[in-house]
Amino acid sequence: MRAILVVMLVVMPSALLIGSGNDATQVVVLVAIFAALFTLVEYSAASPSLVEFRDAPPFNRTRFSALFATVLCLSMIFRGYDNPSPLTAMFETTGAAIGQAIDFPYSPVRLMVLMMPADSDPALLDRLRDAAGLSYLIGLFSIVWFIVLLRLQRWPRRGGAFNVWVNLPTFDPTAGGDVVLRLQRDGRINIILGFLLPFLAPVVVKLAALFAAPINLDNPHSLIWTVAAWAFLPASIVMRGVALTRVADMIQMQRDKVRHRAAVSALSGY
Repeated sequence: MRAILVVMLVVMPSALLIGSGNDATQVVVLVAIFAALFTLVEYSAASPSLVEFRDAPPFNRTRFSALFATVLCLSMIFRGYDNPSPLTAMFETTGAAIGQAIDFPYSPVRLMVLMMPADSDPALLDRLRDAAGLSYLIGLFSIVWFIVLLRLQRWPRRGGAFNVWVNLPTFDPTAGGDVVLRLQRDGRINIILGFLLPFLAPVVVKLAALFAAPINLDNPHSLIWTVAAWAFLPASIVMRGVALTRVADMIQMQRDKVRHRAAVSALSGY
């Protein structure tokens, strides 16, 4: 089921948008196959390799749902430009309202619009504004929803053991230093980076355009995946930072319980 959902995510823009070429379709199918195989291998293997919090839902489910919702909404908006319907009109109206509301000076949406070349088509800028505003709002909502789930479900331990090695395969607890301090430091760095990335990414792209070719988002597929990545990656990094901080708190609580039991045992023996 996970592999099927990943395939649906990858092929969604090509399936909903009109006018996708044969070459582009072949590339999308190839990427979808590789993504499905990676998902199957990662979740069926006994030892993890890259995916973090594999056995600690709903971390990955929340991230995937946010990306799926972002790509779906953007695909429906761009489908409405060529094949309008009441459903696509609803997505277009919602995206335009959100984009205009978030498009204020120094906002991430305004920076996304300003990173485009000065001679860009005004219609393209409006589409970029609508897509960026809606995607950014979905990312913020996913962060808030994940924090709410942490509180309601007492994540990551919901009645069972939490295996740090399985859920954090890229984290080496023997690398040196206190594990709790390292997790707290990494969590804070991820949270700060996640909040700054929507502001920094357009600036970096604008500076890169001065020394190379300017970014071209005339293709709807390129615009969808660029905006989706711009909104999803920061939200995912923030959620990872919150999760690492939560794991650090869990380990510290276990240490405090062990110390308390040891103190009680020492006093009883005395």
